[in-house]
Amino acid sequence: MAESRYRLLYICSHPIPYVSPLFRRLAQDPRFDLHIAYCSMAGATAVHDPEFNTTVKWDVELLDGFSWTEIPNKGNGGPGFFGLLNPGLWGFIRKGQFDAVVCFTGYVRASFWISFFACRLSRTAFLFGTDTFTVAAKDGRSWKPALKRFFWPYLYRLADQTIVGSSPGRDLMLSLGIQPDHISVLPNAVDNDWWIDQASRVDRNAVRASWGATAETAVVLFCAKLQPWKRPGDLLRAFAEVNDPNSLLVIAGEGPLRQSMEEEAVRLGIADLTRFLGFINQSQLPSIYVGADLMVLPSEYDAFGLVVNEAYCCGCPAAVSDVVGAASDLVAPVDPALIFPHGDVSALAQILRSGLSHRQRLQELRQAAFRRISNWSHRESASATWEAIRSALQHRGQRDS
Repeated sequence: MAESRYRLLYICSHPIPYVSPLFRRLAQDPRFDLHIAYCSMAGATAVHDPEFNTTVKWDVELLDGFSWTEIPNKGNGGPGFFGLLNPGLWGFIRKGQFDAVVCFTGYVRASFWISFFACRLSRTAFLFGTDTFTVAAKDGRSWKPALKRFFWPYLYRLADQTIVGSSPGRDLMLSLGIQPDHISVLPNAVDNDWWIDQASRVDRNAVRASWGATAETAVVLFCAKLQPWKRPGDLLRAFAEVNDPNSLLVIAGEGPLRQSMEEEAVRLGIADLTRFLGFINQSQLPSIYVGADLMVLPSEYDAFGLVVNEAYCCGCPAAVSDVVGAASDLVAPVDPALIFPHGDVSALAQILRSGLSHRQRLQELRQAAFRRISNWSHRESASATWEAIRSALQHRGQRDS
């Protein structure tokens, strides 16, 4: 029996480098008639990113290979409820005759609720969810977890199908009382083919030489925004604790902690062994991963951590804290010993000490990481999307009956 073909609309806050390749794959999939509605064009056009602390315009193609429309934003463009106010979504959904709408704006935006009510009135299946796996607040505010525990069960029951990006995300939804058949895991993935192809073109020795590293130097990498919740300072202190003169710490990223981290590197006596690269655009990232021996993500909050996917595709294993979403799905299958308690600098130092001194072990981890990422890609996300829409339509029919 032929599979159903679904007319599908994604609503996105803005073009995102990680998501565009998935859209291209879905657009080529005969099971979907796909269209994308963008609520802003940030990223495709130059815009100041306060978290990167710099103006960002991604240098990879974001808008080719699929059908898309910009829905004018009447909001203020800020992070609050009225930052995204796209009233045109109402008519776009009502006239579009879509089977299903997947909303990626987040429920804290006015455009989410415009889309939700338009779908309800049109009897269109509405899918949304979260990429996190915890009710913890990124900003550490103590009242937010309690509010989420109370509010989220009501919120996510509004979805005809709740979508999450990881197995811990599924566990979170189950803990909120969402029924198992109403939850779909769409793997948080990157364009594996692109990353693998770009990595194959990199001259590892040349990259390392540009950092002052030899073939014998152990290179540790941090690749993320220099924000407090990423805890890059933990890696600085752990690296200093290891005190290995034949190692190098590479910091790829920009943000408000840049100056304080440079000052701390001097205070810890590791300034000569630390390289601050600043903001690295997408096309240059494969060379950074290829040049490193181990990437570390010590966050105290990280919904998933797609840098782990990127590193794996480039043959770089990763050590992560226990509150990084990728820990369960990607890092544990490679080696659970690469997961450490967040904030535990000594535990991280022990991972660095034992890992970087055994080069053969690092090679084995490279191979294991590459094997793991081969089954966590947009290919799996596309199949999971089709199943999620089929389930959503069944639940939508049950609501209407």
